[in-house]
Amino acid sequence: MSTSLIPLQQPSAEPPFALTQAQAKLRQMVLDSVQSIHSKRNYAKALDDLFAFSASRPLSRAVLMEYRTSMESLSPSTINVRMSAIRKLVGEARRNGMIGREEADNLTDVPNVRQTGRRLGNWLTREQAKELLTVPDRSKLKGKRDYVIIALLVGCALRRQELASLKIEDIQLREGRWVIIDLRGKGGRIRTVAVPIWVKQGIDAWTAAAEIEKGRLLRPLSKSGKMVGDELGDWAIWSVVEQSSKQIGIEHFGAHDLRRTCAKLCRKNGGDLEQIKFLLGHSSIQTTERYLGSEQEIAIAVNDNLGL
Repeated sequence: MSTSLIPLQQPSAEPPFALTQAQAKLRQMVLDSVQSIHSKRNYAKALDDLFAFSASRPLSRAVLMEYRTSMESLSPSTINVRMSAIRKLVGEARRNGMIGREEADNLTDVPNVRQTGRRLGNWLTREQAKELLTVPDRSKLKGKRDYVIIALLVGCALRRQELASLKIEDIQLREGRWVIIDLRGKGGRIRTVAVPIWVKQGIDAWTAAAEIEKGRLLRPLSKSGKMVGDELGDWAIWSVVEQSSKQIGIEHFGAHDLRRTCAKLCRKNGGDLEQIKFLLGHSSIQTTERYLGSEQEIAIAVNDNLGL
């Protein structure tokens, strides 16, 4: 069953069982410290499971090690997300004077689960990306909009939340070219994203046909092709990508995979790693390297041809 029709659930404000006053206070502090609804949901689940597991026992390194072992049936990445939530819990407890520094250091000393291998995710070849862009029927209003969705994801490496909130006014001329200015991304980091000419042409065709000049770039449409609102949700964007990718024979392919595709194609075309970092809005080169799945070439090393 497709998840595109499942609404994103807010994390429960209340745990499924009674907490002590201190537990409830710390739980709320942790959830208030993260902005993403996905992080809130994952952290709430992690803390509720921890409190249920520990029962009346006070938190200790031994309890946390036992809790980590109890999650062996889960994937390493899921376990590590839950351990991250626990570290944030311990940090809040220390900052609020509930525990001392030495105790906090002892509790946060529980290591993550080592992940074997590296999950690289999905991405398209250049030919597949071109084929995907031909899926929307651009003779129709919906096709023009869906083309813009795919074009901005694969051409500008946007996250779907960034795309959903993008306004027409955010696309401006700078230094003789079109860019998306002051795009606020993950972690509140702000970046400017260059817009390729072919992407801008698609945007112009959509806005002209839809007769919109300001506000949100993407709008919801009825089955008959009429505009029925001012904001298109990020899950609708995900659905457009999922359904379009199925038409070229690719299953389980999402919006974020187009962001990865953009990065991969940039790198294969000789793009500088630092510039790809700026495009993606990453905090460090190391994050970009992990994202691209970059590996050191020993057999053919980059410093073999220094010309010295």
